[in-house]
Amino acid sequence: MARLMLSDELWSKLRGIMLQPRIYDKPTLRLIVEAILYRMRIGCPWRDLPAEFGCWNSIYQQFNRWSSKAKLLCIFKDRVHDPDLEWQFIDGSIVRAHQHSSGATGHENQAIGKSVGGNTTKTHMAVDACSVPIEFDLTGGGVHDCKAAPALIDKVPISEHTIADKGYDSEDVREQIRKQETMILTGVSINIAIWLKTYLLDSNIFVPLPRVMIN
Repeated sequence: MARLMLSDELWSKLRGIMLQPRIYDKPTLRLIVEAILYRMRIGCPWRDLPAEFGCWNSIYQQFNRWSSKAKLLCIFKDRVHDPDLEWQFIDGSIVRAHQHSSGATGHENQAIGKSVGGNTTKTHMAVDACSVPIEFDLTGGGVHDCKAAPALIDKVPISEHTIADKGYDSEDVREQIRKQETMILTGVSINIAIWLKTYLLDSNIFVPLPRVMIN
């Protein structure tokens, strides 16, 4: 049997959450969720799911229905409760898409773009001071962080501080955050050290702060 992720206690909590957007409580619901989590963790194609999860195509079709009807997005939105907005972190991460992904049917935006690594999707995410996700956007992998930042910043609550890496160091992003009266910190990661720069709201310069070590 494939290694599972959900204890009985976790499943009891997750099941109650999943029923809120009217996901049908079928007898195989837990196994379907385990199969989806397994695939997300391992990164295998749907058809390579272990047979003990059941028919891979049925699992894929169920996941696709939940996704297309925004049921999974509803669960995500519902879980964002009272975020800690003393600090807000934004960043982007690229995921390689399947080599045949560019041939997907349908008229909706697939958020797939061309980059050096081939077909890729980039997730632009904002998390709160406790590293809990509070908002995200999807774009093609070739979209620069500073180009996607305005739409993401518009969607998130106003925080006391916004922290981002040098990919967001643009005048448009600074101006947008300045209008929110939020302090922005941009930095460059060097191994486990970060060199932070604090943007002063009443000037046009960045002032370097002492290097901060992250354990």
